[in-house]
Amino acid sequence: MRVILGITGGIAAYKATGIIRLLTESGHDVKVIPTANALRFIGATTLEALSHNSVDPDLYTDVESVKHVELGQSADLVIVAPATAAFLGRFAAGIADDLLLNTLLATRAPILVAPAMHTEMWQNPATIANVATLRARGIQILDPAVGRLTGSDSGAGRLPEQEEIVSAALKLAAPQDLAGQRILITAGGTQEPIDPVRFLGNHSSGKQGIALAEEAGKRGALVTLVTANVTETLPPVHSVVKVGTAAEMEAVVNQQLTQVDVVIMAAAVADFRLAQALPNKMKRSELGDELTLNLIANPDILRGLTARIKDEALKVLTVGFAAETAANTNDLQRLAEHKLEKKNCDILVANDVSAGAIFGSDDSSVLVLTKSGGVSAREGSKRSIANHILDVVGQQI
Repeated sequence: MRVILGITGGIAAYKATGIIRLLTESGHDVKVIPTANALRFIGATTLEALSHNSVDPDLYTDVESVKHVELGQSADLVIVAPATAAFLGRFAAGIADDLLLNTLLATRAPILVAPAMHTEMWQNPATIANVATLRARGIQILDPAVGRLTGSDSGAGRLPEQEEIVSAALKLAAPQDLAGQRILITAGGTQEPIDPVRFLGNHSSGKQGIALAEEAGKRGALVTLVTANVTETLPPVHSVVKVGTAAEMEAVVNQQLTQVDVVIMAAAVADFRLAQALPNKMKRSELGDELTLNLIANPDILRGLTARIKDEALKVLTVGFAAETAANTNDLQRLAEHKLEKKNCDILVANDVSAGAIFGSDDSSVLVLTKSGGVSAREGSKRSIANHILDVVGQQI
């Protein structure tokens, strides 16, 4: 997505660096338009280095390209953060005296504005009127946070946290192609108890499943997130169910199956469990130098789901995940094609986890295969990969 980030001349301008980083790490193309006063607080070099795009605050260069119109028309989303009281006044009055304001008047993209100023300025009747005018025109304006301001004062007027700004902006621009779709997503890794202290588990952090849940929610889906031993912060979704073992996950997913349109099995499910977990802790002093555990196979949850869907003629799209150790991309695709056929799911997402790659990371690399023969590769943040997977889901439902 092409995002324009406008920065105006307030002390909070330095916080825009965090907004740029969050956007670029999510795979978005960010064009920064600072006002002349903003460049008094933060340098163009920093903004260019973080955004990987040139910075041009001047309306009167390259005029032959009519750049404010081109910028406005090509933008998918516009964010202004921080927005000063002076900026709010000019924007509300329709005054276009610099590149940022001209671009704002020339765009039809969603606009989110995050004001930051002193409390008295935010509560001034002029500012209140300007904010009301902009909101009446459909501009999304975040209320400032309450906290420490410039100097010794505290109160309303602090720039909201960068994560809050980016989340609100992306939600504003998110396509609503999944509106009303009921999607169940599993995340994390199951743990099979050995005794009250020990368990069989895996390295899954649940980050990819959580990213899928968050992005699906932004795109209008009603998301049920089934988490297994996840410590990551969970997104605000329709419903969250916490489980521990493969058997618990299987029971929840089967119970929900007739109530959903899509199942995305992003969790790492343990293949085996102890035939009988021990009621008391095993003592090292009593075990000797060797330990033999009697393991039995856990049910193949995804394969069971696809069989049930076929038997009961349910209209449920299934997405499976396959963590493989592959010699190269061709080998990974071969393994993924075999898994897609074996599991009989509609979509399969495969990644190479050789040497522990991707576990706990914010980034990943995947192949996405469909039953109809489609193959696509994606590399980048787990959030951007989540959106690609959801794009494929949207094409199938």
